[in-house]
Amino acid sequence: MSPIALAIAPIFGLILLGFILFRLDFPGTNFWPVSERLTYYVLFPALLVGGLVGRNFDDSATMLAAAVFLTVCFAAGGLLFLRSLLKMTGPAFTSVFQGAIRPNTYVGLSAAAALLGPHWMALSAVVLLTLIPLVNVLCVLVLSRHGTPGEGTKRIVLELAKNPLILACVLGFFLNGFSVPIPLVLHDLLSILGKAALPLGLLAVGAGLRFDGVREQLLPVTIASGVHLILLPLVAWGLCVGLGVEGSARDAALIYTAIPVSVSAFILARQMGGDHRVMAMIITMQTVLSAVSLPLVLAVLGSGS
Repeated sequence: MSPIALAIAPIFGLILLGFILFRLDFPGTNFWPVSERLTYYVLFPALLVGGLVGRNFDDSATMLAAAVFLTVCFAAGGLLFLRSLLKMTGPAFTSVFQGAIRPNTYVGLSAAAALLGPHWMALSAVVLLTLIPLVNVLCVLVLSRHGTPGEGTKRIVLELAKNPLILACVLGFFLNGFSVPIPLVLHDLLSILGKAALPLGLLAVGAGLRFDGVREQLLPVTIASGVHLILLPLVAWGLCVGLGVEGSARDAALIYTAIPVSVSAFILARQMGGDHRVMAMIITMQTVLSAVSLPLVLAVLGSGS
């Protein structure tokens, strides 16, 4: 087994464990929503803030941000251009759109921590601060246009402005940019909380997998998975080559464009009139397929290839 596959294997092992625990009803169905909220609002922000303090950024950060920004815009524009050719309902198209561009932060951070070396957090923060606002705005706009009437965009935009991952990145960059010292006790506290984020987040991903009805949704699942797991990293690689993004920065771009779609896409689809059943199938199949596609992409296109 290749070193990349060995590094990524524990990530998908935890996802599988979460799936098994949920099916065994352990530690109980009420555990998973609480665990997910704790991870999203407390543990992941602590991981990001603690990891950004004292980090150094160079010019490659700007090119990395440009590469992932343009990659997502290319995929989004292509899907919108081909909308009329896709024989599916508007709500189903919104699920394909989300499935093609929305990254699973839990899987991305875990893969980055395993593969990118000591600068994994700084590189991840650059990518996340670029992708999270862009992807959310694009998905909200598409859901507003093609989804059935839901809760409207105002509440979703407000939630975007309060996104804990965005706020954590901004705070971390502020503390780092202005060299604001934080007490050692607080730094250690953030480190302890951050260490719990990745395993709990990955277990929650596994608990959310659903396999009922995949066969009936084969077309949208295939399109979304093909774009997200194959086309997106290929475009990112091409842009990185063109923009001179090399080494770990290029690997970061590949990781965050080749990981499966986030489970939060299901929530947004249900809130804004997307087809949440199709979305659930796309999430499940991409998570399974990425266990093979992610190490393959990194082995073929990564800096070590």
